[in-house]
Amino acid sequence: MPGGIVSVIIPTMNEEKGIGLVIDDVKKALASRPHEIIVVDTDSKDRTRETAAQRGAVVVDEPRRGYGRAYKTGFEKATGEYIATLDADMTYPASDIPGLLDMLESQGLDFITTNRFARMEKGAMGAKHRFGNWVLSLTTRILFRVKVKDSQSGMWVFRKSIIGGLDLRSDAMSLSEELKIEAFRKVKAAEVPITYKVRVGDVKLSSWNDGLGNLKYLIKKRF
Repeated sequence: MPGGIVSVIIPTMNEEKGIGLVIDDVKKALASRPHEIIVVDTDSKDRTRETAAQRGAVVVDEPRRGYGRAYKTGFEKATGEYIATLDADMTYPASDIPGLLDMLESQGLDFITTNRFARMEKGAMGAKHRFGNWVLSLTTRILFRVKVKDSQSGMWVFRKSIIGGLDLRSDAMSLSEELKIEAFRKVKAAEVPITYKVRVGDVKLSSWNDGLGNLKYLIKKRF
């Protein structure tokens, strides 16, 4: 396993039900190596920030809204050689992070993204959301010739050093697809299967609005 510090970045907005569980899982998974957990909070109205701080995470307040903005702030704050990302709702397996880090090093990769559709638990994603993801992933493959099966997955493991060479402009949900497009075109990247679980807490995603916004961004970026 590589020995550099791992910065685990988790964006949050009203995730008090899941954030403590996620942080506990990260600590367990990375107990044998140096790491930091950075929670980038976008104006939560519940006890998300307090719960994260009590669990030992570094809490960064980001008043500017947006999934992409939260992640870019997290990238700026990260001090580790490696970055791993997770959602705050227990859907992504923190236990896979060590194995993904090993794969990064053993295969000489710079960036790994994950495919949620490979092993998805029943009820983890609704039919409308699945269809939207299929459309966006297909569009990404056609427009950019990027071979990814899940363009919207939010679990990534990569070397922090690559960030400066990627043209990341989106502050919205579309950062997820933009990051993959940039990484697969500019550095050595791979997509691996994970188990995607039923979320803890309330759904924040607006399937139609976010999906259409992501589709428009793909077209804008390409043309």
